[in-house]
Amino acid sequence: MTLSPDITALPPFGSGLRVGLFGGSFNPIHEGHRLVAEQCLKRLALDAVWLLVSPGNPLKDHSELAPLAARVHAARTLTANPRIHVTAVEAAHSFRYTIDTLEWLVATCPDTRFVWIMGADNLA
Repeated sequence: MTLSPDITALPPFGSGLRVGLFGGSFNPIHEGHRLVAEQCLKRLALDAVWLLVSPGNPLKDHSELAPLAARVHAARTLTANPRIHVTAVEAAHSFRYTIDTLEWLVATCPDTRFVWIMGADNLA
């Protein structure tokens, strides 16, 4: 599968920025996801939130998973906030597990401070 750089690009980052990482399949993205991202920006004093749209959780069934590009587009349309960046960067690097994504991000963006955001469905 060839992926467009438009959907897999790493969002802007830099020294001293605090960035929330909100990963998931977003299948479909909904108002609750937008609310979590907006509230985290405000309450955690984040400079940005990155929605990391997963190519597919390796532990879940993908039979009803919408195409990645469609999920990225829907997330961008719903969030429409210049401080919320939607990316499928994990697909560009064939990351299947969160730990791989986190290790790569910390190495690639060493002066950016990341805050992990997760939904209650995965917290349990």
